[in-house]
Amino acid sequence: MKVQKNTIVSLRYRLTDAQDNLIEESAGPMVYLHGGYEGTFPKIEEAVDGHDVGYETTIQLEPTDAFGDYDPELLKIEARSRFPEPLEVGMQFEGLLDDEADVEAKADEEDDEDALIYTVTDLAEDKVVLDGNHPLAGLALKFWLQIADVREATEEELEDGHPQGAFGMDIDDDDEAELEEEISRQTEQRPTLH
Repeated sequence: MKVQKNTIVSLRYRLTDAQDNLIEESAGPMVYLHGGYEGTFPKIEEAVDGHDVGYETTIQLEPTDAFGDYDPELLKIEARSRFPEPLEVGMQFEGLLDDEADVEAKADEEDDEDALIYTVTDLAEDKVVLDGNHPLAGLALKFWLQIADVREATEEELEDGHPQGAFGMDIDDDDEAELEEEISRQTEQRPTLH
Protein backbone atom coordinates (compact mmCIF):
# COMPACT_ATOMS: atom_id res chain seq x y z
CA MET A 1 0.00 0.00 0.00
CA LYS A 2 1.23 3.48 -0.86
CA VAL A 3 1.21 6.51 1.43
CA GLN A 4 -1.84 8.57 0.55
CA LYS A 5 -4.49 10.73 2.21
CA ASN A 6 -6.23 8.99 5.12
CA THR A 7 -3.55 6.36 5.69
CA ILE A 8 -1.72 5.74 8.95
CA VAL A 9 2.00 6.02 8.28
CA SER A 10 4.81 4.67 10.43
CA LEU A 11 8.18 6.36 9.83
CA ARG A 12 11.63 5.60 11.17
CA TYR A 13 13.62 8.82 11.32
CA ARG A 14 16.91 10.41 12.25
CA LEU A 15 17.00 14.13 12.97
CA THR A 16 20.19 16.17 12.58
CA ASP A 17 21.03 19.83 12.25
CA ALA A 18 22.24 21.21 8.91
CA GLN A 19 25.84 20.23 9.82
CA ASP A 20 24.77 16.59 10.40
CA ASN A 21 25.08 16.75 14.20
CA LEU A 22 22.64 14.18 15.60
CA ILE A 23 19.71 15.66 17.50
CA GLU A 24 17.54 12.56 17.77
CA GLU A 25 17.22 9.07 16.37
CA SER A 26 13.90 7.30 16.69
CA ALA A 27 13.77 4.45 19.18
CA GLY A 28 10.40 3.52 17.71
CA PRO A 29 8.52 4.75 14.68
CA MET A 30 6.76 8.07 14.41
CA VAL A 31 3.13 7.29 13.57
CA TYR A 32 0.76 9.85 12.09
CA LEU A 33 -2.43 10.24 10.04
CA HIS A 34 -1.36 11.30 6.53
CA GLY A 35 -3.18 13.96 4.56
CA GLY A 36 -2.94 17.35 6.23
CA TYR A 37 -4.07 16.43 9.76
CA GLU A 38 -1.07 18.25 11.29
CA GLY A 39 0.43 15.00 12.64
CA THR A 40 3.83 15.92 11.20
CA PHE A 41 5.42 18.69 9.17
CA PRO A 42 3.87 19.24 5.71
CA LYS A 43 7.31 18.84 4.05
CA ILE A 44 7.63 15.35 5.58
CA GLU A 45 4.18 14.44 4.22
CA GLU A 46 5.20 15.74 0.78
CA ALA A 47 8.41 13.69 0.87
CA VAL A 48 6.71 10.34 1.53
CA ASP A 49 3.42 10.87 -0.31
CA GLY A 50 2.81 8.22 -2.98
CA HIS A 51 5.64 5.93 -1.80
CA ASP A 52 5.67 2.34 -0.52
CA VAL A 53 6.99 0.67 2.64
CA GLY A 54 10.80 0.65 2.59
CA TYR A 55 11.14 3.99 0.79
CA GLU A 56 13.96 6.14 2.22
CA THR A 57 14.76 9.79 1.72
CA THR A 58 16.58 12.67 3.37
CA ILE A 59 15.04 16.12 3.40
CA GLN A 60 16.06 19.46 4.84
CA LEU A 61 13.54 21.73 6.49
CA GLU A 62 14.27 25.41 6.88
CA PRO A 63 13.12 27.04 10.14
CA THR A 64 9.91 28.29 8.51
CA ASP A 65 9.05 24.69 7.55
CA ALA A 66 9.81 23.30 11.02
CA PHE A 67 9.78 25.09 14.38
CA GLY A 68 9.90 28.67 13.11
CA ASP A 69 12.47 31.43 13.32
CA TYR A 70 14.04 32.27 16.67
CA ASP A 71 12.06 35.15 18.22
CA PRO A 72 14.12 37.25 20.68
CA GLU A 73 10.84 38.73 21.97
CA LEU A 74 10.14 35.34 23.61
CA LEU A 75 13.24 35.62 25.79
CA LYS A 76 12.46 36.88 29.30
CA ILE A 77 14.41 37.65 32.45
CA GLU A 78 12.35 37.30 35.61
CA ALA A 79 12.94 37.62 39.34
CA ARG A 80 13.92 34.26 40.79
CA SER A 81 11.51 34.89 43.68
CA ARG A 82 8.58 34.27 41.28
CA PHE A 83 9.54 30.58 40.97
CA PRO A 84 9.46 27.56 43.23
CA GLU A 85 12.69 26.12 44.58
CA PRO A 86 14.62 24.06 43.77
CA LEU A 87 14.88 25.68 40.35
CA GLU A 88 17.04 24.12 37.62
CA VAL A 89 18.04 24.86 34.03
CA GLY A 90 15.75 22.88 31.73
CA MET A 91 12.62 23.21 33.89
CA GLN A 92 9.57 24.39 31.99
CA PHE A 93 6.70 26.67 32.93
CA GLU A 94 3.50 27.32 31.00
CA GLY A 95 2.28 30.75 29.91
CA LEU A 96 4.24 33.17 32.09
CA LEU A 97 3.18 36.74 31.45
CA ASP A 98 4.30 40.06 32.95
CA ASP A 99 1.02 41.46 34.27
CA GLU A 100 -2.77 41.10 34.30
CA ALA A 101 -3.22 43.32 31.22
CA ASP A 102 -0.94 40.99 29.24
CA VAL A 103 -2.92 37.98 30.49
CA GLU A 104 -6.21 39.44 29.22
CA ALA A 105 -4.69 40.55 25.90
CA LYS A 106 -3.10 37.14 25.31
CA ALA A 107 -6.32 35.31 26.25
CA ASP A 108 -8.20 37.27 23.58
CA GLU A 109 -5.49 36.63 20.94
CA GLU A 110 -4.90 32.95 21.60
CA ASP A 111 -8.24 31.40 22.50
CA ASP A 112 -7.61 28.29 20.43
CA GLU A 113 -3.81 28.21 20.57
CA ASP A 114 -1.68 26.25 23.00
CA ALA A 115 -0.19 28.22 25.87
CA LEU A 116 3.46 29.12 25.45
CA ILE A 117 5.96 26.91 27.27
CA TYR A 118 8.96 28.74 28.72
CA THR A 119 12.17 26.83 29.43
CA VAL A 120 14.64 27.94 32.08
CA THR A 121 17.90 28.48 30.17
CA ASP A 122 20.03 30.13 32.86
CA LEU A 123 19.97 30.98 36.55
CA ALA A 124 21.64 33.68 38.62
CA GLU A 125 21.30 34.44 42.31
CA ASP A 126 18.20 36.62 41.83
CA LYS A 127 17.30 36.24 38.13
CA VAL A 128 15.96 33.52 35.83
CA VAL A 129 16.33 33.50 32.02
CA LEU A 130 13.31 31.99 30.27
CA ASP A 131 12.97 31.17 26.58
CA GLY A 132 9.53 30.71 25.00
CA ASN A 133 10.98 29.56 21.68
CA HIS A 134 10.89 25.90 20.75
CA PRO A 135 14.39 24.50 21.42
CA LEU A 136 14.85 23.92 17.68
CA ALA A 137 13.52 27.32 16.57
CA GLY A 138 15.78 29.04 14.06
CA LEU A 139 17.53 25.83 13.00
CA ALA A 140 17.54 24.16 9.61
CA LEU A 141 16.91 20.46 10.23
CA LYS A 142 17.66 17.34 8.22
CA PHE A 143 15.37 14.34 8.47
CA TRP A 144 16.34 10.89 7.24
CA LEU A 145 13.03 9.07 6.78
CA GLN A 146 12.11 5.47 6.05
CA ILE A 147 8.55 4.26 5.63
CA ALA A 148 8.13 1.33 8.05
CA ASP A 149 4.42 0.63 7.53
CA VAL A 150 1.26 2.02 5.93
CA ARG A 151 -2.38 1.08 6.53
CA GLU A 152 -5.85 2.53 5.98
CA ALA A 153 -7.09 4.79 8.78
CA THR A 154 -10.19 3.70 10.67
CA GLU A 155 -13.34 5.85 10.80
CA GLU A 156 -12.56 6.70 14.42
CA GLU A 157 -9.02 7.81 13.52
CA LEU A 158 -10.37 10.00 10.72
CA GLU A 159 -12.89 11.58 13.13
CA ASP A 160 -10.24 12.15 15.80
CA GLY A 161 -7.61 13.32 13.31
CA HIS A 162 -4.85 11.11 14.73
CA PRO A 163 -3.86 7.43 15.01
CA GLN A 164 -5.14 5.19 17.77
CA GLY A 165 -3.60 1.83 18.46
CA ALA A 166 -1.56 2.21 15.29
CA PHE A 167 1.25 -0.31 15.07
CA GLY A 168 0.77 -1.15 18.76
CA MET A 169 0.89 2.47 19.96
CA ASP A 170 -1.62 5.11 20.99
CA ILE A 171 -0.49 8.52 19.77
CA ASP A 172 -1.71 11.56 21.64
CA ASP A 173 -0.59 14.97 22.89
CA ASP A 174 1.36 13.37 25.77
CA ASP A 175 3.54 11.43 23.29
CA GLU A 176 4.20 14.62 21.34
CA ALA A 177 5.11 16.43 24.57
CA GLU A 178 7.53 13.62 25.48
CA LEU A 179 9.22 13.94 22.07
CA GLU A 180 9.57 17.70 22.47
CA GLU A 181 10.92 17.25 26.02
CA GLU A 182 13.54 14.78 24.74
CA ILE A 183 14.54 17.17 21.95
CA SER A 184 14.77 19.97 24.54
CA ARG A 185 17.17 17.93 26.68
CA GLN A 186 19.41 17.24 23.71
CA THR A 187 19.44 20.74 22.29
CA GLU A 188 21.96 23.37 23.27
CA GLN A 189 20.42 26.19 25.30
CA ARG A 190 20.77 29.69 23.82
CA PRO A 191 21.10 32.89 25.91
CA THR A 192 22.86 33.07 29.29
CA LEU A 193 23.31 35.66 32.03
CA HIS A 194 27.10 35.41 32.00
